[in-house]
Amino acid sequence: MIDVERLRTRLADVRARIARAAGRAGRDPASIRLVAISKTFSADYVRAAAGAGQVDFGENKVQEALQKMDETAGLPIRWHLVGHLQSNKARKAGARFDVVQSVDDAGLLRTLDEAAASAGRQMQVLVQVDLAGEATKHGAREEEILPIFEAAAACRAARIAGLMIIPPAVEDPEAARPYFRALKEVRERLLARGVDALRLNELSMGMSHDFEVAVEEGATLVRIGTAIFGSRTYV
Repeated sequence: MIDVERLRTRLADVRARIARAAGRAGRDPASIRLVAISKTFSADYVRAAAGAGQVDFGENKVQEALQKMDETAGLPIRWHLVGHLQSNKARKAGARFDVVQSVDDAGLLRTLDEAAASAGRQMQVLVQVDLAGEATKHGAREEEILPIFEAAAACRAARIAGLMIIPPAVEDPEAARPYFRALKEVRERLLARGVDALRLNELSMGMSHDFEVAVEEGATLVRIGTAIFGSRTYV
C-alpha cells in the first residue's frame, strides 16, 4: 500500500533541498530538473508522484520501463533511461523514451536515432562520461566523446543535449564534488573544440545522497529515487 501523503512530503522536501542548494550557488532553482527514479517501484508510485506534479521519471531497464509506460499512458510525463543501454535494446528504447541519458558510443546513438525517426518521434540524448575508470561502470572516456558528437550531426531524430556522470559510490557527498567539477571541465574543453553549446546545455549529475553538492556544482538534471520513493526491495 502506497503512503501517498508521505511520498508527497518526500517529494516536496527534495524540491526544497534543490532550491536551497541552488540558492547557495546563486542559481535559479527553475534551471534544475528533478528526475524521479522509479526503478523497482510500481506504476502506482509513478501515478502518485505525477499527481504531486512530478513530470520526469527515470528507469534503469528498458523492459521494466516499457511496462510502466503502458500502464501510465494517459499521464503527462517524460521518461528517461538512466541505466546502461545494451545495443539489442536500443531500438525499443529509441521508439519510446523521451530522453536516453546513457549513450556512450556513436553506434548506439545512430541506432537510437533510426528507431526514433522510424517511430516519428524526437528524443534527447546525453553522453555518459566515465571519469573514474571503474570496471563496473559504463560511459565514454574523454577521448571517445568527440566522435559521438560528430555522429550526432547526421542524426534526424536524436539530439545530444549534454553530459551525464555516475561518480564512484561514496558515503561523503563532498567526495563526489571533484567528479561533478570534472564533468564541467569536460564540457568546457568540448566547447573549446567547437562543439555547439546547444548540445551541451544539460549536466545530469547527482543522486539521493549527493544531489545538493551536484546542484552547487551546476547540475541541470538530478536523478533521485530513494529520497522520494523510499528504500528499494530487490527480489
